[in-house]
Amino acid sequence: MADDAGFTGFPAWSVRFYDELQHNNTKDFWAEHKAEWERSVRDPMRSLVDALEDEFGAATVFRPNRDIRFSADKSPYKTHQGAIAGPVPGIGYYVQLDADGLMVGGGFHTHSPAQTDRFRAAIDADPSGSELARISGRLVESGYALEGASLNTRPKGVDPDHPRLDLLRRKELMALKRLGSPGWLSSAAALDHVREEWSAIRPLAEWIVAHVGPAEDRPRPGRR
Repeated sequence: MADDAGFTGFPAWSVRFYDELQHNNTKDFWAEHKAEWERSVRDPMRSLVDALEDEFGAATVFRPNRDIRFSADKSPYKTHQGAIAGPVPGIGYYVQLDADGLMVGGGFHTHSPAQTDRFRAAIDADPSGSELARISGRLVESGYALEGASLNTRPKGVDPDHPRLDLLRRKELMALKRLGSPGWLSSAAALDHVREEWSAIRPLAEWIVAHVGPAEDRPRPGRR
């Protein structure tokens, strides 16, 4: 759990730390800075999502270690700290701190073919598909980028003239906005900014919870 002091912001050191980690991603560098990382990154992130839990759901703060078992990149640590909150594991509201500052958003990264099948079926159908098109369109207009794995061609069996073909190509959907490193990042006001952005994301998160749901038998992806 976060400490009783509550969320007071992310110190400027936290952003500089990730900038340096990008260039010196080693166990020695991590060991040298671990205690400060806990105070300036991990603990504030825990405090932030704890403060938002009643509104947006329980959160997972992701581990800093990379899974390098099947990766050609053997860098041991992630160059960002992320957390996801919501009523369904792996679906909901996202926040991330890295060398570029703060990023917020929401949606889901698919972890099963069944999730993608449900996602596309809901996009194909009305009124659910038209609703998602309106939701995602409003988010793009307000500065969010739609990201996630997608096909270069159309899915099998989909009409080339389908009005929501761009959405149907997607296997998953995340709407993300970079907020950078404004002065308020190191103050308690950062909480209000994240709350405001997550509130804007709520229609997307609720649509995905309703129409996609969790991956079958999928454990929570991180630990607190």
